[in-house]
Parts: sequence; structure tokens; C-alpha cells
Amino acid sequence: MKKINFGNQSLTEIPESVWLELDADELYLHENHLSSLPEMIGKLQHLRVLDLGHGEFIHIHGALGELQKLEFLYLADNQISELPSSLKKLKQLIYLNLSDNPLGILPDWIGELENLIEFRSYNAGLKTLPETIGNLKNLKELHLKNNSLTFLPDSIGGLKSLKKLSLMDNPLGYLPEFIGQLGELKELDLRNNHLTSLPDSIGSLHKLELLDLRANQLTMLPDSLGSLSNLEKLDLRWNPFSVFPSFLDELVAQGCVVFK
Repeated sequence: MKKINFGNQSLTEIPESVWLELDADELYLHENHLSSLPEMIGKLQHLRVLDLGHGEFIHIHGALGELQKLEFLYLADNQISELPSSLKKLKQLIYLNLSDNPLGILPDWIGELENLIEFRSYNAGLKTLPETIGNLKNLKELHLKNNSLTFLPDSIGGLKSLKKLSLMDNPLGYLPEFIGQLGELKELDLRNNHLTSLPDSIGSLHKLELLDLRANQLTMLPDSLGSLSNLEKLDLRWNPFSVFPSFLDELVAQGCVVFK
């Protein structure tokens, strides 16, 4: 395994020596002052890990899509507003982090990254999610906190392998009934949204262990919530409840910690 590490060196240009290491497996260029990724990146055909995080990147060359062996791509905390469509060819990608970039939207081709296991795109100005996101059948973690999402596409129910869903700090007004199709989900974080109700289908999340509903506009809960026998923590604080449903006592009796 061959690693090239030029991280945190105040670079404004990528050293020419990088392009001579055609057999490199990992390339770290994080925490520099780099603003563009040149076409030469496509020559590093053996890369599995590429870290470009915490820099000043504005432009990512489409040649990045030629890295057919890439598994880990970290682009967080840059100034990237658009992604080249060639990235849809990264079929071996299992981790993608686009957080803290002014993206505004996710491209439809995101759903073609069929082997993705963990996807992070928080604080990226997202107002909607593409329907194609439901095609990510192997996705286990989806982190979308601190965006501008007001709703989720119905296709979210297609994420059959999802175990962790983080949606805190969004203006979500409701959840689709299809949320109940996430049969493997263990953690659901909905803190600080605008939810006024929950769908009955939430009671179908039988593997759910953590449900965080803090700081919403909830005044009632569906009875189906009482059937979540694996729930270990339910947080209801900072909601305008006048009364709480009796099934909360049953959850507590089963060992669930309920904050209200």
C-alpha cells in the first residue's frame, strides 16, 4: 500500500511529484490552499482513498471519474458548487462526504453510486433530494443535517439497508409514509425541524433504537409508536405537548429511556 500525504502544508499547487506516483493507493491533500483539481488526477488509477477536505477547492476536474478503484472520497469544507457528472462512474465508492460546500442541489446521478455505504452532505444548502437517492440500496448511513429540506422524496423508502438517518436542523414539515419502509433503521435524528405530526408508518421501524424528536412542533404522537419494542431512547423535549400518550409508560417499562 502506497500513501502520499501532503496534508496541512499550506500548498497553493499540487506538487509535480504526485503525478509520478502512478501506483499510489491513498492521496491526502487536505487542509491546504488548493482551489482546483487538474486533469492529471485521472492518471492515478490505483487510488482507493482521496482526501481533499478543508481546502479552497472550487473546481473538481471530470477526470476524477476515471478513478475506477476509488472507495473513499472526502470533499468536505470547500467551495464546490457543482460536481462533474463523471463522478457517477465511481462504482466502487463506499464513502462520500460533500458536507460544508455550497452545492444547493444533489445531482440525479447520485443514485448511480450503487455501492455507497455512507453518504454525508450536511450544511450544503440542500433544498430537495433527488428521487434517485432511493436507488442507494446498500446505503447504511445518510447524514443530511443543517440543510434547507422541507420534505423528503417518497423514494426514501427504497433505502432498505439504512441504519442511521440524520436530518437534524432542517425545516422539515412532515415525513412521508414511506419512512416506515426503512426496516433496518436503528437511529433516526429529527432534532430541530418543523414537524407537527408523525406518520403511522413510523411504528413499522421495528429495529429502531434511537428516536430524537427534540425541538419540533409536535402536540401528539401516533399510537403505532408504542409498538417499537427495541427502542432504547426517545427524546421529546422542547415540543408543545399538552398531554403525553399512555403508551410512553409501556415503553419505559420495556427499558426505553424517555425524555419529555
